[in-house]
Amino acid sequence: MDSVVTPTPSVADERFDTARITAAVDALAAKHSGREDVFRTAVAQLLKAEMVEARAVAQAVLLKDRHGRRCAERLCFVQDEIIRILYSAATRHLYRSQVPTGAERMAVVATGGYGRGLMAPESDIDLLFILPYKQTAWGEQVAEAILYCLWDMGLKVGHATRSVDESIRQARGDMTIRTAILETRFLTGDQPLYDELVGRFDKEVVQGTAAEFVTAKLAEREERHRRAGQSRYLVEPNVKDGKGGLRDLHTLFWIAKYVYRVRETNELVERGVFDAQEYRTFRRCADFLWSVRCNIHFFSGRAEERLSFDMQREIAIRLGYTSHPGMQDVERFMKHYFLVAKDVGDLTAILCAKLEDQQAKPAPVLSRVMARLRPSNNRRRVPESDDFIIDNNRINLAAPDVFKHDPVNLIRIFRLAQKNNLAFHPDAMRTVTRSLKLINTPLRENPEANRLFMEILTSDDAEIVLRRMNETGVLGHFIRAFGKIVSMMQFNMYHHYTVDEHLLRCVGYLQDIERGGNDEFTVASDLMRKIQPEHRAVIYITTLLHDIAKGRPEDHSIAGARVARRLCPRLGFSAADTELIAWLIEQHLTMSTVAQSRDLSDRKTIENFAAVVQSVEQMKLLTILTTADIRGVGPGVWNGWKAQLLRTLYYETEPVLTGGFSEVNRAQRIEVAQREFRAAFTEWPEAELNAYIGRHYPAYWLKVELARKIRHARFLRASEQAGHKLAINVGFDEARGVTELTILATDHPWLLSIIAGACASAGANIVDAQIYTTTDGRALDTIAISREYDRDEDEGRRATRIGEMIEDVLEGKLRLPEVVARRAAGRKVRPFVVEPEVTLNNQWSDRYTVIEVSGLDRPGLLYQLTTAISKLNLNIASAHVATFGERARDVFYVTDLLGAQITAPTRQAAIKSALIHLLASEDAVAKPAA
Repeated sequence: MDSVVTPTPSVADERFDTARITAAVDALAAKHSGREDVFRTAVAQLLKAEMVEARAVAQAVLLKDRHGRRCAERLCFVQDEIIRILYSAATRHLYRSQVPTGAERMAVVATGGYGRGLMAPESDIDLLFILPYKQTAWGEQVAEAILYCLWDMGLKVGHATRSVDESIRQARGDMTIRTAILETRFLTGDQPLYDELVGRFDKEVVQGTAAEFVTAKLAEREERHRRAGQSRYLVEPNVKDGKGGLRDLHTLFWIAKYVYRVRETNELVERGVFDAQEYRTFRRCADFLWSVRCNIHFFSGRAEERLSFDMQREIAIRLGYTSHPGMQDVERFMKHYFLVAKDVGDLTAILCAKLEDQQAKPAPVLSRVMARLRPSNNRRRVPESDDFIIDNNRINLAAPDVFKHDPVNLIRIFRLAQKNNLAFHPDAMRTVTRSLKLINTPLRENPEANRLFMEILTSDDAEIVLRRMNETGVLGHFIRAFGKIVSMMQFNMYHHYTVDEHLLRCVGYLQDIERGGNDEFTVASDLMRKIQPEHRAVIYITTLLHDIAKGRPEDHSIAGARVARRLCPRLGFSAADTELIAWLIEQHLTMSTVAQSRDLSDRKTIENFAAVVQSVEQMKLLTILTTADIRGVGPGVWNGWKAQLLRTLYYETEPVLTGGFSEVNRAQRIEVAQREFRAAFTEWPEAELNAYIGRHYPAYWLKVELARKIRHARFLRASEQAGHKLAINVGFDEARGVTELTILATDHPWLLSIIAGACASAGANIVDAQIYTTTDGRALDTIAISREYDRDEDEGRRATRIGEMIEDVLEGKLRLPEVVARRAAGRKVRPFVVEPEVTLNNQWSDRYTVIEVSGLDRPGLLYQLTTAISKLNLNIASAHVATFGERARDVFYVTDLLGAQITAPTRQAAIKSALIHLLASEDAVAKPAA
């Protein structure tokens, strides 16, 4: 990363023998004398074969020594030699100038990433052909000969041909060209011409423009992070462009090179920007990221930069990671990846702070939301402490030994920054990181330290400050159980972030809930105002700790409750509050599971849930925790439907817990929902509106959000006026990345199965479903399917095909099993393993047997399940379909053909066995259930 000189060959490069290959090119020139096209083709074929062999050697060495930087240097060396051979062939054999003029000079220069002297296997090659004056016929011919051969070899080449004057002029006005010239590296040709460019660039472009360059590069970085996803803890990170990736290291080097006029990063130690340890960190991060990137390119065979799920395990194996109890090999690898990304972020902060001191970038504040005018260039004491000073809006140490003489300052510095809206000085953060050994048992047990920590957790900007504590290592040392889940990745598609990042985001969403005013969290915000005041701290610490035991062999909810029982007394919680926190952690998934996968109109569901939550206060706290937890999983996971389900479950359960009394009883809530609908939907005459309201069962009014109710009303009326037996309305939910199909049809016992089969036949994967029946025998089903196309128009056409297929099946024109089997035959194998589970339960309903199915999601699974259940002579009364990443969790309320529950143990065992077999079978979708 920091090298800007031509890479030198290593032992592994000896098979790329430049002298031997040059001699072979000379022989081809003699053989094909006078036939330029044939000669060029032969040279391209020769060099391509040599390149393929050299890359194979590079991959073999990489798999052996796992040193990505050396691999990138080897690949760059090979590419350099190829270009030198081509330049030599062009100028000696094709366009030899007997008496060169002053204009017949050229320097071939590597720019961009290639200019740094490092290349990934599938990287682009960026070349600049420098001419002394304007383009000549000779220069054009030589450049074209080199480029055509490179293209014929299958390489991706970016190129430009410019004079020195033109290069300088364009660099002044274009920051991209300026950056490219900053990273140039001479390859071959006229060295004095290149030296002239470098000298004039330094004098005429760089001098006096450091602040302009830094501002532009940091703005580019922010925009790149925005496109790639702001968090560096996304579980499918972009190794090149993501936060904490290689491009961030490149940006550091660009800025350092421009501002400090260094050629190599080790010179930054001499300039006092990094110390020796930080420079070693820089090298270590670059080495690791290059190992990952080179392996991704070799494995995928393309310029892939995203470390996607389907290649994470393979890269982990290539890099030598192994499984440990509670953590897979891939999870250990990804934890290492995120720790490196964190280190890259720390290095960026150090350099930026140095630039702030030189007025090369604006002074910081802790929270942009809380930013306010204040003197920023003076040093003064921080209120309430003589141990810290304010230095350019950043908290810094008044003396180097403030942590040694009082270790509580390791917590206090974060609280003072929070109270005074101060960013953190990197010198202070360096000292914090190097003082972590002071966080020992006496400090962890110190009442003042624990009081300060709880103040941090329950005050404004808690998420920002806790994240800074986490990045320095303080949070993981102060709460050791938290340290175990730092940078821990869960190898599944449901969680978008690492465990620690998820917990910190949940705290941020909890503060959002408490502030109120966000329509996403109406119920939770209302309940937050109504909980007992002493339980405010309870819900905050529970939110921070609810996943604290992830990565352990046992159930993380039970293990997490055990952690809370040990930790919370230290933090000042009473025995009763500690037990409440432990209970909330143990049950933190319960409300979400019941809301999304149980029939909320079934009295038994509500009674069972009431037996778990035990009191209204505990249910309030659980509702708030569940809301923050779901919202913190990732973009698009929380939606209005889930909010409505939680609302319904809460208000259905409340009367049971209060002995029949409810702040808003069921009949009143139905009436309120209908009145709200009437007020918002004024398009119809009253008589028609009354008739329409009467078509829906009470559960509909409680479980469907208002906007969807209005869409349903318009859809039903338009469909029936048009005389359609079957109608489909298409909607697009961008936040969730799904297409919604709302289907109106005559109710039919096999309708859900037919819809699922039609979706599978069209390659549409169902991620959730809302199923309702009207009092006049019509089915109103909303199916959410994963998007296949970027454009809504294309998705709309796919939805139309699905509708036509459903109609054809209902009319007997099409047999689904054959169509589904053909579609499923070519499905892609997914990288996840989900142990199939099937449970049958007669305690969750008085009328139905509840079958809960959990397994690896795949196109056609819902169709196969519903088909299998029907062929087992079971009637499906209702279905609750949900997908959590790669895991499908579907619940069916069923009876036998006579309407009774399934009670015989042998019958239950047969049903369970058939469904387990279907879930476990590799080719179950391709072979319809018998």
